[in-house]
Amino acid sequence: MMKQLRMIGLFVTTAGIFLSSCRKEDKIIPPVITPVDSPAVYNVVKGFYLLNEGNMGSNKASLDYYDYTKGEYHKNIYATANPTAVKELGDVGNDIQVYGNKVYAVINVSNKVEVMDATTAKRIKQIDILNCRYITFANGKAYISSYAGPVEIDQDAPIGFVAEVDTATLEITRKVTVGYQPEEMAVVDGKLYVANSGGYRFPDYDRTVSVVDLATFTEIKKIDVAPNLHRLKADSYGDIYVSSRGDYYDEPSALFVIDTKTDQVKKRFDIATSDLCISGDTAYLYGSSFSYDTNDWAITYDRIDVKNETVLQGSYITDGTEKIIKMPYGIAVNPVTKEIFVTDAKDFVSPGTLYCFDKNGKKKWSVTTGDIPAHIAFVTAAE
Repeated sequence: MMKQLRMIGLFVTTAGIFLSSCRKEDKIIPPVITPVDSPAVYNVVKGFYLLNEGNMGSNKASLDYYDYTKGEYHKNIYATANPTAVKELGDVGNDIQVYGNKVYAVINVSNKVEVMDATTAKRIKQIDILNCRYITFANGKAYISSYAGPVEIDQDAPIGFVAEVDTATLEITRKVTVGYQPEEMAVVDGKLYVANSGGYRFPDYDRTVSVVDLATFTEIKKIDVAPNLHRLKADSYGDIYVSSRGDYYDEPSALFVIDTKTDQVKKRFDIATSDLCISGDTAYLYGSSFSYDTNDWAITYDRIDVKNETVLQGSYITDGTEKIIKMPYGIAVNPVTKEIFVTDAKDFVSPGTLYCFDKNGKKKWSVTTGDIPAHIAFVTAAE
């Protein structure tokens, strides 16, 4: 995503955004396969998918796959797996998750969730949801956040919703209205927590987390947190971590902890947080915060002990590689090996780079990805 769009967390574009061409007689470009590591001796995690966002309006969202069993990185696999798909994967890949034996890719501007076989990446079904954003799962259901309106800055933009999808039938079963421009979500003890950004209503951001009772699928309360919320992850102690992008002027990006037993904010970390993942008792996060006052970016790499709710000293990248990462844009941690993956979107218009670090933060390998690499979903042996 272009820098200007990332600054306010919006997905605004020109009038030509939807004019991407069909494939017609274009030749299918086979995946580029790059050996990057030795085949893994364990088989719990078979591999992972990486969803490249692709610059808005370019229709260049793409899908890569890393195969642990062979130590090979496969760049741009979707077209070969789905040779008859019109417009290939679509415009702006915004989230990807694996659940059961399926992989779900949320394609924001194409207004769809692409459901594929987790082993072959072949399309199973397309679920149409306007301006869809993120996806999470619980008890055989998928929950997908939607901005519920067109891609444009608008003070009168509609309030957003979350759609529930049955993962067996892949049909939408229920919808619930939440806040403005809802983003990431997590389920804890029968409640769905939704981070509302209000990004389209700049400078009048939303600042709430919606709490949805899954049994009745109704919003039961809103938790006031901070402006322009984005990321939301649950730990194993009944807390959720939610990031605020701030307002880019007076209020900086920060990270907040909400106790789901009381649904109250109990802690604030004054750490810029663009993305985070929680693995075990550690939250790994990076911040690429922009200030209109300085007209510059500040990039940081931090860790938090979620059990004790304290910031750990030092970066999780320990060998100096962070000095060559231009713009971190995604993070994931292998649940078994604790390898750390960080993506670099670079200039947002050319192929990016994926870096793999061992659990001690030393670089193992790197590889060229598609444009704007952002979202990673691991595939386990049971899937």
